[in-house]
Amino acid sequence: MPMKKKPACNRCITFFKRALILASLFFVGFGPLSATAFEILLGTGETGTFSHFSGRLLSRIINKHADGITCKALPAPDGVHNLTNLQGGSLDIILIDSLMLNDAIKKKGAFEFLDISYDNLRIFFPVYEAPFTLVVRQDAKIRSLDDLAGKRINAGAPQSPRHLATDTIMRAKSWTPDRFSLLAELPATLSQDTMAFCHGTVQAMVYLGVHPDSSLQQLFKLCGAKLISMDDGDIARLVSGRSAFSKIIIPAKTYPTQVDAVTTFGPRVILVGSEDLDAETTAKLMHTINLQRKYLQSAHPALASFTVKAVPAGEFGIPLHPGAVKYFSEQ
Repeated sequence: MPMKKKPACNRCITFFKRALILASLFFVGFGPLSATAFEILLGTGETGTFSHFSGRLLSRIINKHADGITCKALPAPDGVHNLTNLQGGSLDIILIDSLMLNDAIKKKGAFEFLDISYDNLRIFFPVYEAPFTLVVRQDAKIRSLDDLAGKRINAGAPQSPRHLATDTIMRAKSWTPDRFSLLAELPATLSQDTMAFCHGTVQAMVYLGVHPDSSLQQLFKLCGAKLISMDDGDIARLVSGRSAFSKIIIPAKTYPTQVDAVTTFGPRVILVGSEDLDAETTAKLMHTINLQRKYLQSAHPALASFTVKAVPAGEFGIPLHPGAVKYFSEQ
C-alpha cells in the first residue's frame, strides 16, 4: 500500500506555489517601469527632409543606448512650429537651423510680430551643415558671383527659404533686381524651377540643403549644371558679422563632374533644448550620442564629420545648456 505524503510537505508545496505567484505578481507589477522611462520629444522638419532623417537617427541611438530614456522624433511643418513648441514645453529638444534660431532670438523675419520670448532655449551641439549653393548652367559662362550680372536667375517662390537666401546674397552684394536680365520667382512645386533651369529659361539658382543631393545629381547629369564658389569679400564680411552663418566647404568629387572643392556659406543645423530639461539627462544624451557617432557618420555623407563638440559661448545667440557645460567640462 503506497505511503501517504506528510501534511507538512503539502504545506511546503502550497507555500512555494504561493511564493511563485506572489513573485510573478511582483515582477508584473513592476514590469511597466521600463515603459515609464523618461520620454524625450524631438522636433524635426517635415517627413522626407534631412532634418527628420537625422532626428530619427538620433532617436534610434537614444532608444537603443540611453538607459532609462526614450526618444520620439516628431515632424513639423516648419521651424517656427518647433521653436514655439520647445519654448512652451511641448517639445524637449529640436533640430533647428542657426538662421531661424537667430531670427527667433532677435525677433526678425517670421518672428518679427510674434510676442514670444525664446530666452529659455539652450544649445546642445551642431549636427550638420545646410549650405547655400549657387547652381549654374555650364553654358552660362558664370565663374563667380559677380558673373551673375545680366543673367537670368531664379530666386524661388516669394517668402520661401530659397528666396530669402537669394535676398541675403543680394543684400550682401548690394544688388538690386535690375542687375539681372530676369529675376524669376519660380517655386519647386512640380519641378517648375528645375524645368526652367534645364530648358535654359533661367541660368542660375540658389539651392538649399545637404550634399550630395539626388535632384542635383540629375541636374548635373541631364542639364549641364555645376556649382560655383561664393568666397568673395562681401560674403566673407557677411559670414564674419552674423552668428547665423558659417563658411562651408563642399568637397571635390561630391558630384561626379565636380572637380574642385566649392566654398560657400550657410546655416548649421543645431540640436537645441529647453533649459527646463535637467542637466543630468542632457549630459547623458550627449554622452550616448557621441559614443555612437560612427553610426551617424556612416548614415550619410553630410554627417561624415559629425561629433559632439562644444561651440564658443554665445556663438548662436543663446548660451550652452547647463547639461552641455557639464558634459564638456568632464571630457
